This record gives sequence, structure tokens and C-alpha cells, in this order.
Amino acid sequence: MILGITPARGGSKGIPGKNIKEISGKPLIAWTIEAAKESKMVDRYVVSTEDEEIAVISREYGADVIERPQELATDVTTTLSVLQHAVEKIPCDIVVLLQATSPIRRDGLIDECIREFIDNEYDSLATGFTCKYIEYGKNNSRRQDIEGFFHDDGNIYVIKADLIERGERFGEMIGRKFISRCENIDIDDEFDFWIAERILMNGKFIPIPKWF
Repeated sequence: MILGITPARGGSKGIPGKNIKEISGKPLIAWTIEAAKESKMVDRYVVSTEDEEIAVISREYGADVIERPQELATDVTTTLSVLQHAVEKIPCDIVVLLQATSPIRRDGLIDECIREFIDNEYDSLATGFTCKYIEYGKNNSRRQDIEGFFHDDGNIYVIKADLIERGERFGEMIGRKFISRCENIDIDDEFDFWIAERILMNGKFIPIPKWF
């Protein structure tokens, strides 16, 4: 079974109430719930939260809710521990982690990731982009000469459930799914929120460059 899960605790510090703050006409988490519900490959989808308001809104948009214990809803709680709690409650073969802070996903992206994961027999797969950031003063190369590295953007992760049960997230066979810069948006602060809202309002996505 393929389980989709969105962790959504209620104690955001950067943007209070971030997961349910309205963005382009609906709560932030609703964009992820609707994308998950459109997937043809996710067998069951849940929101994991300790917050009653998040739970109510999640159910209104069609998601099942896992009640997360308070000890797994602190500032130091890891995503892995939340996923372990979920797979303990709902046994499955594959976990698809969909973060509410990444509301921008083109139609079919979730299923694309799952198919690539299965077809290539990956242990885990993440969406992301080529990052070329280097600390100022540490490099004299032109930006176009920097090879860079794959940086996961937080949008979609597909992981074998048995890895999660063992306390791992990556495994040996790792898939890297390059997606458009619009979809790379991960909301951490008000500026990220502002950018994401304008992309959602515009409804247009920058295509993935051909060299990917």
C-alpha cells in the first residue's frame, strides 16, 4: 500500500498558524490535500497533527487525520519520528511525504514521482533542484562553471516504509527528481509566503529547463 502523509503541527514560530493561513483563497494545507486527493497511485492519504483546528480544516478538505501525540509536536521533533508514528498506525509499503509548506505542484507530479520510484527500484526519492550556493570568499569560479549539487526542496519525498521503520530516510538507491523553480518554493517565512501566493494566483508554472 502507498500511504501519503502531510505532517502539520500547530506551533509554527516563523508564521503563526502557517499551515492553515489563507493563501490564494484557501488554507495553505488545502493545496497539498487537494493535490494528494488527485493522485491515482496514493492508496490512502492522512494529515498528522496535534492541533484541533488543523484537524478540522483537513477533514473539511477530505483528508483523514492521525492524532499526533504532543511529544511528537515540539520544535525539536523530527520528520522521521512523525513518519514512524504514521506507519506504526497505518502499515504500508511506500510512504509519500507531502509537506504543506510546498503548496505548488503541477497536475500529475505526485504520481510521476511514485512511478519513477517504483520503476527504478529506489529506496527513496526526493524532488529538488541544482544548488550552486557557495559561501562568499570561498570560491572564485564563475557561477556557470560551478557544478553544484542536488538540493531537496521539501516538496515530495517517496520512501520505502521499512526504511522508516528502521529509523532511516535515504537508503542506498536514491532518486533525484528535478522540478521547476515554481515548485521548489518551500514556505519558511513571510517572503516565501508572498512569492508562493503570487505563483498560485497567476496559475502559471515555469517549465523545467531542457538540460534536466
